[in-house]
Amino acid sequence: MIQLTDLSFGYRKQPPLFNGLNLSLGAGHIYGLLGKNGSGKTTLLKNMVGLRYPTAGRAMMGGLDTAKRYPDVLSQVFFLPEEPYIPDHTAKTFLETTSPFYPAFDRELFNGYLAAFEVPEQQVLTKLSLGQQKKFMIAFALACRTKLLVMDEPTNGLDIPSKAQFRKVLASAVDEDCCIVLSTHQVRDLDHLIDSVIILHDGTIKLQVQLDQLTERIRFGRVSGGATSILYGEETFDGTHAILPNPEGISSKPDLELLFNATVNDSGMLLNYLAEEGKL
Repeated sequence: MIQLTDLSFGYRKQPPLFNGLNLSLGAGHIYGLLGKNGSGKTTLLKNMVGLRYPTAGRAMMGGLDTAKRYPDVLSQVFFLPEEPYIPDHTAKTFLETTSPFYPAFDRELFNGYLAAFEVPEQQVLTKLSLGQQKKFMIAFALACRTKLLVMDEPTNGLDIPSKAQFRKVLASAVDEDCCIVLSTHQVRDLDHLIDSVIILHDGTIKLQVQLDQLTERIRFGRVSGGATSILYGEETFDGTHAILPNPEGISSKPDLELLFNATVNDSGMLLNYLAEEGKL
């Protein structure tokens, strides 16, 4: 569905953020884009949807260059920034002026999402709290039912109950025709949703893998004593939280924070192991 080929981008008078970056995303997945602050996650997303223009290479959706901003592409893409613009309108006026740009928009779904998030429909949007504004825009984004939905730090500004509701609503919204990309540094907010992880570091994609395939080859757990087969570990008060080889195929819950740290901070032991196992 989405293909980034030899994509390069940099801001004027600054070193390039990306140089020849390649990335392929398919429908039916929820991708988690992880990276350090300043690594270029938001810029990469904007290149992906045609809001930034690469200095070289292309971002394609369905065979069309997103930078060309064809109407047929724009109607199938929704990008929700971390701090979305909120107009001084009621929900009704916002829907009347904005939803026609999205042919698959579903008003019944939208009403259901608003009810789930407990967001009032009649109030002027700018009079809502920041958290309610964010939930309104999340509800609208999901109701547009676009083929590509990109959300930048979607849980920022949400309280704990709202984060739980967001996970529930998003899980119900994904289908085999939709590709969802979530950029976040709050990995524990979204680790139950993400089925594929992308780690951006030093201008390159250091790791892209489906989590079910990953846990066929490695397992996450706590070890103590003189374990020698650790691929990556972090000492804590209750032992070493570790990533280990998994020749027995033991099921374990992925620790995305540990995986991220292993990918960007380690000497390469984990990535080398995965490459040898054919998972990179």
